[in-house]
Amino acid sequence: MKTPLGIHAHNDCELAVANSLTAVKHGAVQVQGTINGFGERCGNANLCSIIPSLKLKMGLDLVTDEQLQAMTSHSHHIYEIANLSPSDSQAYVGKNAFAHKGGVHVSAILKNPETYEHIRPELVGNKQEVTVSDQSGLSNLIYKAEKFGIEIDPKDPNIKSLVQRTKELEKMGFTFEEGEASFELLMRRKLGLFDRSFELLGFRVIDEKRGHDEEVIVEATVKVNVNGTVYHTAAEGEGPVDALNKALRKVLEVHFPGLSTMFLSDYKVRVLNSEKGTSSNVRVLIETTDGKKSWGTVGVSANLIEATWKALIDAIEYKLLKG
Repeated sequence: MKTPLGIHAHNDCELAVANSLTAVKHGAVQVQGTINGFGERCGNANLCSIIPSLKLKMGLDLVTDEQLQAMTSHSHHIYEIANLSPSDSQAYVGKNAFAHKGGVHVSAILKNPETYEHIRPELVGNKQEVTVSDQSGLSNLIYKAEKFGIEIDPKDPNIKSLVQRTKELEKMGFTFEEGEASFELLMRRKLGLFDRSFELLGFRVIDEKRGHDEEVIVEATVKVNVNGTVYHTAAEGEGPVDALNKALRKVLEVHFPGLSTMFLSDYKVRVLNSEKGTSSNVRVLIETTDGKKSWGTVGVSANLIEATWKALIDAIEYKLLKG
């Protein structure tokens, strides 16, 4: 071919990547695209798919191994600049690209990852992930236990109970993909490896609005048992979550000073069964950090405050577990 050709494909038919790769196969020497496929209409050809496909599938050494390993972080960085959440289902760089739920899948990848993974995720800076869901089996739990540093005996009768409880919670709306810390706590409790550091005896949240244009005043009262002593505290906050957190911290930080370093970094609420209207269950996902590491916890209830409380308590107990 005397005249060098290139391709600039759009994704109106979900074929931008396929057309670009085919063009290269037939002699094109230039491919235009964008990171994550951002572009007008349905987007442009996605370089996060094209580059690893050219290098790993077609044998074109157009970037170094180190550059390819930065693909996932580059993708997420561009999402951050665009103020968008990364697409979990994106090929190569998405969170779910190398995630496994079904017990058969997990059993297979534990023996040979190539049974369900087309490349090693580390090649593009991604990682293998095994999630826990109502499809989970023993293989998922063994994988998670190893990740958490927990030694388990597959013949332990508590394992069957844990699998069953996991499925029950998933049907209620719990999701442990984002609330992995909650699942680790559940696993440790079921296996007798974790005892609560404090016991809730009760809480009350009061919202008071004194005038049409006045701000709502929120106060939370909490009663907890710590080491055999009952404490009754109250605090005001910007909302019920803030008030509960402050009231609880008044007690716990005296006994567990390490909690002073943790703070809530993200809070999400999802309505689960919207056909029930205002009586629908809600799922609360809390992301917490202590400046060194972050962890996610989950709570579900028809009562938003109770769902929040469950996620909040797990966040605190996880911090106490990990120190």
